[in-house]
Amino acid sequence: MDERVSICRGCLLGIAVGDAMGHIVDEKSWSEIREDYGPNGLLGYDLVNGCAAGSSYTQTATFVTNGLLLAVTRGKPELYLRYVGLSLREWARAQHFPRDPERSYCWVAKIPQMRVRKCKDSRMLDALRFPELGSMERPSNRAATPGGLTGGMMAGLVCNGRNLPRDGAVHLGAKIVALTHGDPETWFAGSVLCQVIADLAQREEKPLKEVFLDSIQKMQDAFGADHPQANTLADGLRRAICKAQQTEEDHRAVMEAFCCETAAQCLGAAMYACLTAEHDFDSALILAVNHSGRSAAVGAIVGGILGTCMGAEALPEFYMESLEPASVLEELTGDLAVGSPTAGLFDDDWDHKYVQGLPLANHG
Repeated sequence: MDERVSICRGCLLGIAVGDAMGHIVDEKSWSEIREDYGPNGLLGYDLVNGCAAGSSYTQTATFVTNGLLLAVTRGKPELYLRYVGLSLREWARAQHFPRDPERSYCWVAKIPQMRVRKCKDSRMLDALRFPELGSMERPSNRAATPGGLTGGMMAGLVCNGRNLPRDGAVHLGAKIVALTHGDPETWFAGSVLCQVIADLAQREEKPLKEVFLDSIQKMQDAFGADHPQANTLADGLRRAICKAQQTEEDHRAVMEAFCCETAAQCLGAAMYACLTAEHDFDSALILAVNHSGRSAAVGAIVGGILGTCMGAEALPEFYMESLEPASVLEELTGDLAVGSPTAGLFDDDWDHKYVQGLPLANHG
């Protein structure tokens, strides 16, 4: 598999795997998880009708990716934010009206699994129904939930020097999250994650801890002078990283202490889980989902980070066999890896998906 394809697929498939594993215990307490699954908690998928399906974290990441490709197709990377907003609005309409849309910009809006109502965050859906989407200058609410973070992660994959300068990640991630969430710490969590993915995608062989610290510093340099919340988030994330180096810690107790309700808390917990089980995807996911709070969010973030870092081939096969809808995610990320058809040549499939907004016949 081409390295760029492996990176892009690793990110979105990793998000989907972590989300699918975590959403079955999402918002349960740790004691409830142990009561349902035993003293060690959930150790793998809890399949429903033989399938592992994710939640809104996978859906938003998928629609954001489609939006990024709409911008690339039109040769307008400076309008990423506009097309991402348009795509998220289509996702929100599907959450309210899950029927097949007559007309859509996003071909993924025609995929039945992407129209299933999964989002529990009413403030996020409300923000996408307003005439004007939120921004850092004019927030639409004060939501601090992690619903926008996985979209910010996917945006990191286009900050590669070809479509958008790498240093654009720190701003693009924050702006994407600000479309739906008005809490500043939540914006800056999106900024850090977008930068983490952009850095990992370059394959510079830096330790994961160094990637995290560099991304935190870039976020703080960009926003810390004007927003004290950026400094607060940076301090909290650095503490999470330090805790991951303390081998005598009870990892389950530390995860419980993060609370994992806000975006900032979920990001701290995800960084901790990644570092305590670096390069062991399975162990990291098990730690990521077994705690009170938003297990799906932490699982999705951990899956996306390690999937980008390790590549799609490193995702355990037993996670992929029952993942729904894996074929759609693979096709979308294959397109993201290409970025656009060969210059000057017409591509009928590409036109079908990113100009007409229709899936190919194999998705019927």
